[in-house]
Amino acid sequence: MILSSFILAICTIFLLSFLSLALLIYSSSSSSNQIKESSSSDSCIMYDSEENTITVNCGSVNLTDIDNQLNNPNILHKESYDDVWLSNANIVVAEDATLYINSTDTSWLKIAADGNTAYEIHVLGGLQIDSVKISSWNPNTNGYVKFEVEKEDGAKGADYAKIPRPFIRVDKKSASSTDITNSEIAYLGYLSKGNYGYGITFFGGNKNLLAGNDIHHNFRGFYSEELGGDMVIEDNYIHSNYQYGLDPHTGTHDMIIRNNTVYDNGAIGIICSLDCYNIAIEDNEVYNNFGYGIMFSRNMYDSVATDNHVYNQTNCISVNTQSHNNEVYNNRVSECKNGIDLRNGAYNNDIHHNIIIESGNGIKLHTGASNNTFHYNTIIITNPKEIGISIDPDTKDNRFDNNQMIDSQ
Repeated sequence: MILSSFILAICTIFLLSFLSLALLIYSSSSSSNQIKESSSSDSCIMYDSEENTITVNCGSVNLTDIDNQLNNPNILHKESYDDVWLSNANIVVAEDATLYINSTDTSWLKIAADGNTAYEIHVLGGLQIDSVKISSWNPNTNGYVKFEVEKEDGAKGADYAKIPRPFIRVDKKSASSTDITNSEIAYLGYLSKGNYGYGITFFGGNKNLLAGNDIHHNFRGFYSEELGGDMVIEDNYIHSNYQYGLDPHTGTHDMIIRNNTVYDNGAIGIICSLDCYNIAIEDNEVYNNFGYGIMFSRNMYDSVATDNHVYNQTNCISVNTQSHNNEVYNNRVSECKNGIDLRNGAYNNDIHHNIIIESGNGIKLHTGASNNTFHYNTIIITNPKEIGISIDPDTKDNRFDNNQMIDSQ
């Protein structure tokens, strides 16, 4: 009897020890799995110290997420309790990721610049910026990075704008949307060796939106190449940029530019140049830019400028250099050397129902303009030096019907 009880006790102790060991092994395995899962999640945010580049690889991430993951104030840190951040690295947003920079955790993102390095936000996925300020910032001077002269204004050239400054670049690989809304974007971009560093530059994306922003003191207010995807640029104040205000370029198409105020830029206010098509420029106020207000340039076609108010320019609205099949109508232009001018082989354009006032030449046709139609335009003459319609002798086959000239002297 005593022997049986002893054997039972030994068996019980052995069983309990076995169960404890099994539980310990299971717990260790479970903990290991949890660590692996956490590590997999953390891999969405990575940092390459050699390239000084933060990469967002997956998911939706904001600056707080990046800061929590990296925990390195030399790379990214919040300067104050009012959500001001200083970034001292490149940020790459991969194709399957979206970066959010908005008022949930940010009021101002300062991107460090010392005059030698240009950090960028390089977007291959999506970018959502809303209700914040983004600018360059030199920690050594505690101020923006500024060029030696504020604006190019034609004669100065771009050599003054070679100081590297941060920029935003949407890559041609991006098939997601980049939306920049209700924000201030300032003191970005420079004359980079490639055209990627001009400030806010789009090479890709789908249904991008640039709306409700104050965009100023950048190298260019906006630049794009080979961009489609139905981008809308609306309700922005675009001013005081070193060169162009809005500069969609090189094959950009299917874009709406509307209800923007574009002024005091160091080159043309709104220009689309080199094989642009299906561009709608409508309801904008454009004034006091260097040279031209609105320009259709270098084989721009199947596009429209309508309901714009353009004034105080050398040339208010210009169609030139083989641009064709465009329509310019219902615009009001004033205080220009040339109200509406066509030049350098512009052909088959339809110019109608515009009001032109206080301009040296209401309508000016330069050498090579041909087969254009002008009808139902109103030109108001306010002093003896103004000419309603001026035509160079070597233009041909242009039609003028039902235009009205009113002498209000």
